Amino acid sequence: MLLPAPVMEPAALEHLARRMGDALVHRGPDDSGVWADAGAGIALAHRRLSILDLSPLGHQPMASNDGRYVLAYNGEVYNFAALRAELEGLGHAFRGHSDTEVLLAAFVAWGLDDTLQRANGMFAIALWDHAEQCLWLARDRVGKKPLYYGWAGDALVFGSELKALWQHPDFDNDIDRDALTLLLRLDYIPAPHCIHTGTFKLMPGRALRLDAAAVAAGAAAHRPDQQQIPFWNARERMQQALARPFIGSDDEAEAQLDTVLRDAVGLRMVADVPVGVFLSGGTDSSVVAALMQAQSASPIHSFSIGFQGSDHDEAPLAKALAQHLGTDHTELYVSGADALAVVPQLPAMFDEPFADASQVPTALVARLARGSVTVALSGDGGDELFFGYSRYQRALRNWSLLGKVPAPLRRWMATRAHTQGEASRTGGLAALLAETGARGIGDVYRNRISRWRDPVAAVQGARGAGSFYDLADPLHGAGSPADAMMLADFNTYLPDDLLCKVDRTSMAVSLEARAPLLDWRVAEFAWSLPLHMKQRDGVSKYLLKRVLGRYVPQDMVHRPKRGFGAPVSAWLKGDLRGWADALLDPARLAAEGVFNVEAVVPLWQRFQQGERKWHTHLWNVLMFQAWQAHWRAVRAAVTRG
Repeated sequence: MLLPAPVMEPAALEHLARRMGDALVHRGPDDSGVWADAGAGIALAHRRLSILDLSPLGHQPMASNDGRYVLAYNGEVYNFAALRAELEGLGHAFRGHSDTEVLLAAFVAWGLDDTLQRANGMFAIALWDHAEQCLWLARDRVGKKPLYYGWAGDALVFGSELKALWQHPDFDNDIDRDALTLLLRLDYIPAPHCIHTGTFKLMPGRALRLDAAAVAAGAAAHRPDQQQIPFWNARERMQQALARPFIGSDDEAEAQLDTVLRDAVGLRMVADVPVGVFLSGGTDSSVVAALMQAQSASPIHSFSIGFQGSDHDEAPLAKALAQHLGTDHTELYVSGADALAVVPQLPAMFDEPFADASQVPTALVARLARGSVTVALSGDGGDELFFGYSRYQRALRNWSLLGKVPAPLRRWMATRAHTQGEASRTGGLAALLAETGARGIGDVYRNRISRWRDPVAAVQGARGAGSFYDLADPLHGAGSPADAMMLADFNTYLPDDLLCKVDRTSMAVSLEARAPLLDWRVAEFAWSLPLHMKQRDGVSKYLLKRVLGRYVPQDMVHRPKRGFGAPVSAWLKGDLRGWADALLDPARLAAEGVFNVEAVVPLWQRFQQGERKWHTHLWNVLMFQAWQAHWRAVRAAVTRG
């Protein structure tokens, strides 16, 4: 935390910092540390999950050899060995072999920006600079690791999860109702927004400087999106890649992708603890598992879960692939009761309302893996980089059809689109009208991925908030509509839904998840590929599947995508109905004053009467309601304490 100095006695400052850090014990059960400078009004707390250099020489917060910097960070810098060798050539000496020590030496040698440019990894960094009397916060390029910051009274507080910020006695920030509309539309709240007022998420590939003097003046609360400085910008990098497209043959592209993926996987296998892989049987995780096993002298650990009685169970596919590769495979079949038992844990696990229902099976597979390993690789990123989602195809189809509708008719239809409200979610004419006023592919795609079409109508006092999905053309004229949709997902859905889901569920059980497909070199190569290398003759992720075909038979390559979801509709009609009834009780909603009763309750009633689709609208309302109860209980306990 950073606060106007001096306002706290040293012992009190350290005690508060330790309490905030201990709220994150699940992220780091192996060690803890606190560093404070009461005169400067700064304190850093750290919880350590030991991955590299298990000795005390990896303890954090860690000071640089010259005494200028103090660092607390979550994550891994995968290319630390290469950076260390370069730094040793410059005369730097090292006591241990942790990546933390390498990162600090890099800051001394090259400064913050150059170090972030050189670092290939996932990280959330808090770096105190004694010389400049400022705090730097930084987040990795893709957004693998989370970083929140905001006001608690006069203090600027920050941490990997909100539960740390909640421990500050002055953190009385209320619900940001505009941000809540994003949850209703997207199932998550994208950065820089946060569920609390006066609180923000650092965006991927950004750094933020917080001067002690500015914090004293409250300046850091203003326009956080503009103050966040990009050291890597996905849109700019994609535009540059599209301007220099790959012009080789399919065989050359396959070989190059195999090479960069193999290196990305190899870097993420480096650890002083056991490493495994989440294996679903789909293309992305199968590629990762194949490349891991190809670089391992012994069977790697692989993990999958299956669902009893499910028609969409991928566990048999994962088992067959594991047998072919020769992995040490563990699978677990779970019942509906096993899955439902996770639901009450979700508010504490995520501590910001989050409504992607695949959070439930992801939590189960993370718990399974943690029984054997401390690090697990995942296949996240393949869909966003290699045109893997069927919704891309549907959006392109609709955009093409709209181009064939005469302009006068489109204008007439658009005047009636706003009257459709949530009815457009059920298909038919209402769905068609919802897209007639589209300015570009961005508008069509936003309609494809939206839950609530008019979330402002559901939240009392809300004006709404924007996101990357509000851009008519996310690529600003570069690339194709297909590229624009993939960029929108890479910038928003990937970090704020998929990576958030994996981070919270894995760290809840003290498991580190790594995503080699999201190595920045893989991403920039993928962006340079023409669309026909990603989708051809009805085959999505064409080039990625060619790489997989190097390691497994073709019948294991070309399998239909089944997804990793949860039967929310059945749950809400069955075992979770009483839970939902209580959270959606009209009197309760009216007393809380957050949701408009007339917008929410009729959907719950119509859903119970058999009308389809409304479970997606209801799940994000329910996740907020459950979260709100949890948050108020935690804050009450802090206040009492």
